[in-house]
Amino acid sequence: MKAKFSFIVLTVTSLLMLASCATSTKLASFGKMYEEDPLVFIIMPPINNSTNVDAKDYFYTTMNVPVAEAGYYVLPPYLALETLQKESAYDSENFLEADLSKFNKLFGADVAVFTVIKKWEKSMIGSSVTVEIEYIFRSTKTNETVYHRDATIVVDTRSQTKVGGFGLLGAIANLATDAISTAATDYVSVARRCNSSALSDMPAGKYSEKHTLDKAEGAMGEVIRISATK
Repeated sequence: MKAKFSFIVLTVTSLLMLASCATSTKLASFGKMYEEDPLVFIIMPPINNSTNVDAKDYFYTTMNVPVAEAGYYVLPPYLALETLQKESAYDSENFLEADLSKFNKLFGADVAVFTVIKKWEKSMIGSSVTVEIEYIFRSTKTNETVYHRDATIVVDTRSQTKVGGFGLLGAIANLATDAISTAATDYVSVARRCNSSALSDMPAGKYSEKHTLDKAEGAMGEVIRISATK
């Protein structure tokens, strides 16, 4: 029940966020995606330029979720990872601008998803985690970038348990609780919320009933700053 409630809250938050951040239509923002009309995606291991050494794993385990929910087939990340390692293709940096046709031949993937984690900062006082991540979707057939977005996401990590009353003492207690909550946060959940929020406006894929019917819907810009809550 708690997981279902969290999903509902995240969905509602994403819809409200999209309504407030929309700057154009999906057709205008994702024109090349509609032209490419991909079916199969491969998630490349993230490129981690942040100070959090584990951020790469957080994002790799969650990046497939919003893409699959949009109606695309996503190759199972860890199964694909084994093959990438065997083929010496684990370092995504080597393929950001390289020929990607081998990924189409080897995996049958239409699009390779690259993510560059630029920043991961915890704020104990602000009870939040701020992440900046660049999303690059490249065609394995044409080598073109079919979509690009630079997103800064501020994830609220405040505790849901608050001390009522007691004036200043109560406020201090709540601040301490929020700081502990931020320190003990499940960062896989943070990464999942970042990806789901930043890609909430993806065009519907072929496994969605809305495929090709959502072109007039609102979309966020190429560079965005948004908030994500629990």
